[in-house]
Amino acid sequence: MEKETLAFVKEKARELIQSPTCCAEGKAVAAEWLDAVGTEHEAAKTERLAEELKADIMPIEQLIGFAGSEAGMQYFGADTAKNIVAHAEEIKAAGARYCDCPACAAAEAILKKLGML
Repeated sequence: MEKETLAFVKEKARELIQSPTCCAEGKAVAAEWLDAVGTEHEAAKTERLAEELKADIMPIEQLIGFAGSEAGMQYFGADTAKNIVAHAEEIKAAGARYCDCPACAAAEAILKKLGML
């Protein structure tokens, strides 16, 4: 991996680990990747990181559907769910394909940098 790309992905992986919206498995895979940087396992862990991020990143339509559903309203609370839907529809109209929470934003940035989105 090029030096600039590596530095960028390391920064974003750290953001993922610190993100309150990142799932435990995503945080673990990002930490494993960071530990593997510079070792013979780096390439395999990079593939694993990309797989995990592709599985975790929330497409904007899915976010709107969930937040606007009865389950979403129960999970977030009615007011928060309504605000999430409004925000998601606004960013979708502006061209967003994915949720823009800290975890999804970091995941999208990493995947784009790696040429996987």
